[in-house]
Amino acid sequence: MSSTTVSLLTSYAEKTRWTPTQASKDANRKAFQDSSWADGLRGIAAVFVMFSHMTLAFARYIVRPADGEHGPSRWMQRPILRLVGQGPAWVACFIILSGFVNSLKPIKLARQGNIETALSNLAVSSFRRSFRLFLPAAAATIISWFICQFGAYETARNSDAYWLQITSPEVSASWERAIVDLIYALRNTWLYNPENPYDQPQWALMYLLQGSMFVFMALLATINLTPRFRVMTIMICWFWSWNWGIRIGDPMVGVSCFVGIMLSELHNSEYPLRLSPLSPFFAPPMTLIALVLMSFPSDFQPWAPWSSLLLEWFFKVSPENAELSRFWPTIGAQLLCLTIVLSPHMRRGLSHPWLLWLGKVSFPLYLLHGSFMRSLLSWLLFAREHLVEFEEHIDDQSYILKKYPLPGYATFIIVMPVFFVILFTATHVWAMKVEPQFGLITKKAEDLMFGKQERPTALPVRHD
Repeated sequence: MSSTTVSLLTSYAEKTRWTPTQASKDANRKAFQDSSWADGLRGIAAVFVMFSHMTLAFARYIVRPADGEHGPSRWMQRPILRLVGQGPAWVACFIILSGFVNSLKPIKLARQGNIETALSNLAVSSFRRSFRLFLPAAAATIISWFICQFGAYETARNSDAYWLQITSPEVSASWERAIVDLIYALRNTWLYNPENPYDQPQWALMYLLQGSMFVFMALLATINLTPRFRVMTIMICWFWSWNWGIRIGDPMVGVSCFVGIMLSELHNSEYPLRLSPLSPFFAPPMTLIALVLMSFPSDFQPWAPWSSLLLEWFFKVSPENAELSRFWPTIGAQLLCLTIVLSPHMRRGLSHPWLLWLGKVSFPLYLLHGSFMRSLLSWLLFAREHLVEFEEHIDDQSYILKKYPLPGYATFIIVMPVFFVILFTATHVWAMKVEPQFGLITKKAEDLMFGKQERPTALPVRHD
């Protein structure tokens, strides 16, 4: 059915005056063989996750789709523009891309008939994935914990910047207590309910690891199937995951990582190339729809007509266990990634060297931006501010708290470029100097635990 549909569409395209030239066909084929667009999109996602935390700190009005129920919407509250504050949508992109990248090589090997090599690749990749997530996260936590003990977060903790205030931990009562706090922080990163107090954005790492394990297990079970039946099985897993996803603490992990596997199958097929003549027509509207869905607010959905309409459709089409605040952003992220896979122009655009560099530093940026915001950015922004009394109401009680007020626009205009230069320099150094060390540690652990080193056996070998 799908093959017939693609044939009809491509035959129609060949009859139109937009028939691609041979050079265009060669360029499209080269674009479809390249998967570097995933790095570009990952870099954009990391930047927008950082922007979402800045939105929660300095521009919380963007979280709402309007200034009141049926009230006016400011420019940055409107669809697409409000993506600067849509962290859930960009985290969904991370999980989708994780499923795509982790399944790319095994599926390619399976399609070539190299099943044993594909299985070996799955075993090694699942081992490396755990280390390459845990080691950088632990290092970032230790750095954040260390500077916290010297009062580096006190300015942020006493500021009127909401996200900075709630994510800045206090200095531990003693160094003995600080060691205990560090151990709990390292543990909490990989648990469901408690969060890492020294680096709150690490809450997503457990779900990234969890999604990767879903991918490896699903491919392990389906690697011997033909591509058609493998896709059918993964689609069943996608539908099924809407039901059991809530049981694992996050209902959107399964649906996102299984889409990543299906996109990998699509990437390794001929369908994107055959549909490329039509991509200038379907890619723009699909991208627009995807970005609007990704803009769906986490709260106050009835306040704007467009989000109220999506809210009504949510109750009509969503599965029983779907999470309202992340349903449409996740669907939008999946649609965006599908459009990119089918569009050679979007692939080439996302493969720009600057975006590839962003992709290279995306994980260090994700790990470091919170600590830099709570320390360096807070110092720069509130250096000239004095504590001011604020009245807060909690449970019908009024409290007077002293905080550093947010500075004026002129301060932001001066400070933000300086902050970004320092932050991206630090992430680049991390990617160039620190990440390779984690790679060496992972390689040594792999050689040791996979038995690639000449080592004595743990127990004597019987020779009878």
